[in-house]
Amino acid sequence: MTESGRAESGGVAFEGTDETAVLEVSGALDLALAPRLRLMVERAFRLRPAVMVVDLTAVEFLASAGMAELVRADRLCAGVTQVRVVAGSRVVLRPLELTCLTDELAVYPTRTAALEA
Repeated sequence: MTESGRAESGGVAFEGTDETAVLEVSGALDLALAPRLRLMVERAFRLRPAVMVVDLTAVEFLASAGMAELVRADRLCAGVTQVRVVAGSRVVLRPLELTCLTDELAVYPTRTAALEA
């Protein structure tokens, strides 16, 4: 199953199976895109996958609204679905480190690493 919510400035694409949901985010994960990420996380969570990967490889800017949605996703899925965040670039990883979210979230350098964990 594949679904896309892409706009010119960025978007969220969803691909899921019974075991795994992958949300691929692109563009600026800011106040404009955060509600779309929330909607897609909720939609993916309804499938009750064992693992949900939020791939931020194509994110060019990570704002506090985006970080808040990552925390929200992790808390929504707690005890049911493991949330794994892919943050390989400095643009994404640095804000997560500065806010100590790397201590709270399961962060991986690549999608492959997140899927194989």
